[in-house]
Amino acid sequence: MLLDAGAPAPDFTLPDADENLVSLRNFRGHKVVLWFFPKASTPG
Repeated sequence: MLLDAGAPAPDFTLPDADENLVSLRNFRGHKVVLWFFPKASTPG
């Protein structure tokens, strides 16, 4: 799914570096930068 610049991201939950679950909703009202990149050594 592609989002337009400035569009709200859908909520999701992922583990952090310490395996604690973090949800995007926990940052509501704060500025957040989401950075996604392809897996290493893959085209694109």
